[in-house]
Amino acid sequence: MKYRQLGNTGLMVSEIGMGCEGFSEDECRNTKRLFDEAERQGINYFDLYASDPKVRASVGEALKGRREKFIIQSHVCSIWKDGQYKRSRKIDEVKAGVEEMMSLLQTDYIDVGMIHYVDSMKDWREIADGPVLEYVKELKEKGVIRHIGLSSHNPEVALEAVKSGEIEVLMFSVNPCYDLQPASEDVEELWAEKNYEKHLVNMDSERQELYETCQRLGVGITVMKAFGGGDLLDAKLSPAGRALTVNQCIHYALTRPAVATVLSGAHSVEQLRESTAYEDASEAERDYAAAFASFPNISWEGHCMYCSHCAPCPKKIDVASVTKFLNLAKAQGTVPETVREHYEVLAHHAGECIRCGACETRCPFGVPIMENMAQAKEIFGK
Repeated sequence: MKYRQLGNTGLMVSEIGMGCEGFSEDECRNTKRLFDEAERQGINYFDLYASDPKVRASVGEALKGRREKFIIQSHVCSIWKDGQYKRSRKIDEVKAGVEEMMSLLQTDYIDVGMIHYVDSMKDWREIADGPVLEYVKELKEKGVIRHIGLSSHNPEVALEAVKSGEIEVLMFSVNPCYDLQPASEDVEELWAEKNYEKHLVNMDSERQELYETCQRLGVGITVMKAFGGGDLLDAKLSPAGRALTVNQCIHYALTRPAVATVLSGAHSVEQLRESTAYEDASEAERDYAAAFASFPNISWEGHCMYCSHCAPCPKKIDVASVTKFLNLAKAQGTVPETVREHYEVLAHHAGECIRCGACETRCPFGVPIMENMAQAKEIFGK
């Protein structure tokens, strides 16, 4: 495992990190298995955006006796309310969420405290000028968090936050399709002549400015969505029209300025090993240039990344899981029994959707969630 400096934090982090997507599986017993494998592979950095108390408690148990071997990136403003994940800016809820997080993780400090999911300029300015940032800075002064970070999918917002000088680490979505997407989200901009002027063909200028500014100011980038929620690895699902490999996606992210680690959202030990195999991959296996040459016009608009930022649902529908099962069924052209069984055991189904539209206002990717719920109800019958 190779290690990189995380901006100006002084932390040396494994270039392959671990996301928390797989921690909840097998009633959270998967958490310890993933941490055991991470330790064996030399992974020392992980992200924990999940607010589910069961997940946080399982991480606390998995860290027993080896807390100092891992660098924790955990999220402020990601809370658990009424049995669901919620993003909150209400300072009382934020404080209670941090207290619960520290207790469940059984630690007295967090290495990187992420201000969770900031995708609009209005939200960032309210955070910067209000009690949330003030509270996070107090936590740093007290040593409860060692470094201040922020997670975002929006290059304009991320750039503003980085330039403010308030954050030391940026968690950002980086993959070849995202980087081809103009910040305006105007698909036609993908092939605009001005976007061919930089070293990376069609690299969106605002995203390039973000990466270069992070490099210049010493703000380390930790990468989420390197595989596009898994879609980039499947030719049927990839908006690029063809599949990329795990090695190609990781290599692309690690070759962006300021990137220190790629967080692998592994659901199993085997998937985590697929990511750490990058360390032994040849240059030919890592090379993504040939794949890029065959990309057709690309847009991530409307593609679910299964990030659950659409939550909470007033009917408690797990929108990400419903959408994932819907996509699996559509990709197969029929409903595999295993997919149907997984859908059946969900506590709430798409048919319970009341079309309030709250989820769509929170989705960073413009997914037509209400339409997806209607399709899922039709396909699965409930």
